[in-house]
Amino acid sequence: MGIPEVEPTAPSPLFTAGAKLMGTEPARRFLKRYGWRVDRAVIRLTRGHVSLSLVLPEVLLTHTGAKTGNRRSTPLTYFTDGGRVVTIASNYGGERHPAWYHNVVAHPRVTLSSRGYTGTFLAEDATGTERDRLFALAKQFVPNYADYERRAGGRRIPVVTFTETPA
Repeated sequence: MGIPEVEPTAPSPLFTAGAKLMGTEPARRFLKRYGWRVDRAVIRLTRGHVSLSLVLPEVLLTHTGAKTGNRRSTPLTYFTDGGRVVTIASNYGGERHPAWYHNVVAHPRVTLSSRGYTGTFLAEDATGTERDRLFALAKQFVPNYADYERRAGGRRIPVVTFTETPA
């Protein structure tokens, strides 16, 4: 896999501090409303070497709109597990799944880019004990996910895995 490996069980102190900063209410509101738009442009311009988060590993997900068929790009924090890229459809703890999640469910063949590498991947919704295991890793990696889980009310936050596939 060409996407850089990210071990979720050993975040650095800098990473942990960055995650805490991104978990504050003002940062969360900014990121939900505007940050992803700015971050998408920054990631594209730097070929994935710089993002707004500065310390969180990010991948640029390019997906097809479920209703429109238009191509869209969304920056996401990720980690890797068993050769797969793992993302969390947290929507910052919102009551609904993020739009990118619906798009990926409708059109699972996507493009992921990070650190100068771009590849074609197939998305899969993790379920059952595998979903629970990966979400537990995610909460260990980025403690904000525990807060997002509380904020989401009754919504079960999806865990999406991406496996590289030939173009």
